[in-house]
Amino acid sequence: MSIYMLFSNFHPMNSILKLAKEAAIEAGSLILNYYKADYEITDKGYHNPVTTADLEADTHLKEVLTNAYPEYGWLSEETVDSPVRLNKDRVWVVDPLDGTKEFVEGVPHFVVSVGCVENGVPIAGVLFNPVTKEIFTAAKGEGAFLNDEPIRCTTKNDLADMVILNSRSETRRGLWSPYDGMFGELKAIGSVAYKLGLTAAGQADIFASLRPKNEWDICAGNCIINEAGGKLIDLYGKPRKYNSLNTLLEPGLIAGDIDAVDKTLEVLKKR
Repeated sequence: MSIYMLFSNFHPMNSILKLAKEAAIEAGSLILNYYKADYEITDKGYHNPVTTADLEADTHLKEVLTNAYPEYGWLSEETVDSPVRLNKDRVWVVDPLDGTKEFVEGVPHFVVSVGCVENGVPIAGVLFNPVTKEIFTAAKGEGAFLNDEPIRCTTKNDLADMVILNSRSETRRGLWSPYDGMFGELKAIGSVAYKLGLTAAGQADIFASLRPKNEWDICAGNCIINEAGGKLIDLYGKPRKYNSLNTLLEPGLIAGDIDAVDKTLEVLKKR
């Protein structure tokens, strides 16, 4: 038996997914303590609030996940990055609260995002919306689920009929104006990760972003999209390899049903 098989057998996918799911739900409960309540907001940079909720959720996730699997690497939006993760076969890629702006505004479009990658490929993903109680889960080769019900990417044949989930800020900035009339509907929703979950569940044809995103925004959702029969690519048409030194995926991304992604890429490339 190969070392790889031995290693995989020590940590079967269902136990990794079960732990990630439990940890995400617990982190979601911590976040809800602060939703529409009093909390501190600091600012990491322009328009990037970090709340007490993010940091408490991050501390909890790191403790639970790294205690269970101390040999795994760790990459999180709210933890100072360390090059140690680059030498690990398996790495947790986490955003304790994706959609912080929506959280601050009291809009229920935010999720706890917990992904696990092996040699750069997403092998498990959990997205939990603590307000709506939606929990999206997937493990490589095991399918994708929303609240334990199987989900699949779906699409219409024509771009003119497709619903595309896009960013509230990109819409406000007019980045989608050149595509007016090309797609059936551009639906602005907060949280990159949440949009990936909704797309995997067939609630839209496509999620597309015209701006760079970080690995922690998309890792768990990428696994869920893959297992729902879709794909995620950057705007050059390439899939993402995770646990990179540079965590930014540039210049943007498209995810959803495979045919719909290919058609959307053609349109975006022309512009």
